[in-house]
Amino acid sequence: LLVAGGVENMSRSPFVLPKADNAFSRNAEIYDTTIGWRFINPKMRQLYGTDSMGETAENVAEAHNINREDQDRFASESQAKTVTAQDNGRLAEEIATVPIPQRKGEDILFKKDEHPRADTTIEKLATLRAAFKEGGTVTAGNSSGVNDGACALLIASEDGAIKHGLEPKTRILGMASAGVPPRVMGIGPVPATEKLLDRLGLTMDDMDIIELNEAFAAQSLGVLRSLGIDDNDPRVNPQGGAIALGHPLGASGARLLTTATYQLLRSGGSKALCTMCVGVGQGISTVIERI
Repeated sequence: LLVAGGVENMSRSPFVLPKADNAFSRNAEIYDTTIGWRFINPKMRQLYGTDSMGETAENVAEAHNINREDQDRFASESQAKTVTAQDNGRLAEEIATVPIPQRKGEDILFKKDEHPRADTTIEKLATLRAAFKEGGTVTAGNSSGVNDGACALLIASEDGAIKHGLEPKTRILGMASAGVPPRVMGIGPVPATEKLLDRLGLTMDDMDIIELNEAFAAQSLGVLRSLGIDDNDPRVNPQGGAIALGHPLGASGARLLTTATYQLLRSGGSKALCTMCVGVGQGISTVIERI
């Protein structure tokens, strides 16, 4: 048996000050590490550049001709799907209630994600300014949220499940990772998914659920279109994604697998693809199958 998961406190990401090159040096640069780099290797800057996450989304949008309207539409639909999933109780099935002790009175029970916005519309999103590039298309509204979160999975071998009397819900059929240029890190799920499906002898048509990390609308649309998936394919993030829920980095992979598992159980589907981009140029994909 093993527990796999992660936690991220993005709201407390530090500002960092790198070690000075020499004593009493001046003009030291402080880095905000929430969605940016820290302790940049000069060689990395020379070889690949050090675009921030938002800038890489702009690069993907430009490379794949993804316009602002399509990004805002995708973001609005993500919010709407997540709010619907909250209202009908589907999200509650996969959330562990966390009691927050109070000095006086009863504990506060934290059991609902805070980031989804029910009042989101395409019209409201269209009023937001570009966040990362003058004249760009990536905004705070069509990007994932800066959130705190945690998620964990209990994974067992077949022998381990039998020994401990566990009833598995899904099995992991395989996983793959791939590298891409850091400046377009968001497209990483494409080669990772292609590698994995080829290894398993499967196609996208075999997937009943597709959970994509949804770091940015531009990134998501770039991945979907590169894989030949329609922007509005109902298999993609049926309960919305990180634009609505937030994207606490260390928890995101486990969260995708958790959500996909519950959706397979609920829908009776067979297989799900979970895939995500990784900063500095990587993609990782996993296919699971309902037992």
